[in-house]
Amino acid sequence: MTHPEGRSRDFGPPDDPWAVLRGSTRARVALGRAGDGLPTARWLEFRAAHAAARDAVHTALDGDLVRTALTAAGVPLDVLEVRSRAPDRGTYLQRPDLGRQPAEGTELPAGRYDLALVLADGLSPRAVHEHAAGTVAAVLERLPGWSVAPIVLAHQARVALGDPVGQALGAAVVVVAVGERPGLSSADSLGLYLTSGPRPGRADSERNCISNVRPPHGLAYVQAADTLAALLQAARRLGASGVVLKDEGAALPPGGG
Repeated sequence: MTHPEGRSRDFGPPDDPWAVLRGSTRARVALGRAGDGLPTARWLEFRAAHAAARDAVHTALDGDLVRTALTAAGVPLDVLEVRSRAPDRGTYLQRPDLGRQPAEGTELPAGRYDLALVLADGLSPRAVHEHAAGTVAAVLERLPGWSVAPIVLAHQARVALGDPVGQALGAAVVVVAVGERPGLSSADSLGLYLTSGPRPGRADSERNCISNVRPPHGLAYVQAADTLAALLQAARRLGASGVVLKDEGAALPPGGG
């Protein structure tokens, strides 16, 4: 593995045994040393990653961008937008409870659907911008015959906002695709949370989660969609989700849920 600033004594000889590990993970390992600190290049990489994580948290969800991406991905569903009770990003970060409740006066068209899909900004709107459309398209391809509600874009939203949204839409199951908390090597990770029988008051133990959807460094859209479709089919048969839902299909490891 060639380092940006070239091989130096800080990184050992050309046959450095750490090179293989560094080339196989995005974790920060064997960074080298310059005196009592890090080499300049490694320190700048850390600062850049930290800045990317902060930017991901504070970026605003761009509804037009997501709509365009959904259309380009061939998703035929209408798109609605809602907001939580958090009026701004600062309040959202300090009051997680407000992000779980729809803003007063929120109205959604009621129907009877097998599935509702909520695209929530969460702690990384960037993840929704980059990965939601590809994920949704892959999921819909695997659910022929399912009735799906209009897609809902949720601003200043936590996972639990999907419960009142799914209930209002009349969905048997809701899947919330939410931007996950950024890390120093993953500022664009998308999480998928499945809840059967959505309604306010559902506990986290009643959800199933697929995390780190972010090709090429995380789950591919196809892989995430295969797993989610298996869970959805199992939740439909069982009439429940969360800790009681186990799927033994090929898309999940034995006993996974």
